[in-house]
Parts: sequence; C-alpha cells; structure tokens
Amino acid sequence: MKRFMTIAAMLVLGAGMLMAQDGATLFKKCAMCHGANGEGKGANPAIKGKDVTAVLTNGGKKAPHAAKFAGLTDDQIKTLVTYVKGLQ
Repeated sequence: MKRFMTIAAMLVLGAGMLMAQDGATLFKKCAMCHGANGEGKGANPAIKGKDVTAVLTNGGKKAPHAAKFAGLTDDQIKTLVTYVKGLQ
C-alpha cells in the first residue's frame, strides 16, 4: 500500500509540473498583438516592463481586454505579470 501511495503521489506531482507554464509560454498569445518583446505592434500599445496585473484581473478599457482574462489562474497571472515586467 505504501508503494502505491508513493507512485500515486509522484504521478500527481508530475502532472502538476506538466500543467505549469512559464511566462514566455503564457506570453505567446500576448505577443501576437503586443510584439515578441512587448514593444507594441501597430495600434496595440507597448507593455514591456509594465505592470499588467489590473488588465489581466479586471479587464481594460478596450476590447479584447474589456473583461477579465478567462482561462488564466491566479498563478498564471502572477507568472505572466512577472515575465512582462522583466521584458527589456
């Protein structure tokens, strides 16, 4: 039984690690409009180095960011915000 519990715990931890995403991976969707380095693209503003927490959690002024970002967990938002703040 102890062996089974150990294996089960390892599987759960492994699955959690696979589901975790880093900031660069999360930023790929943002980069389509805001540029690969957050430098802005066309009419879309530069976001590199900025704190985007409010937009991700509450929504922004204009579409497509008028509402909170669906599908992002609190941890993913923190990871993404940290990544964007670190862009140079």
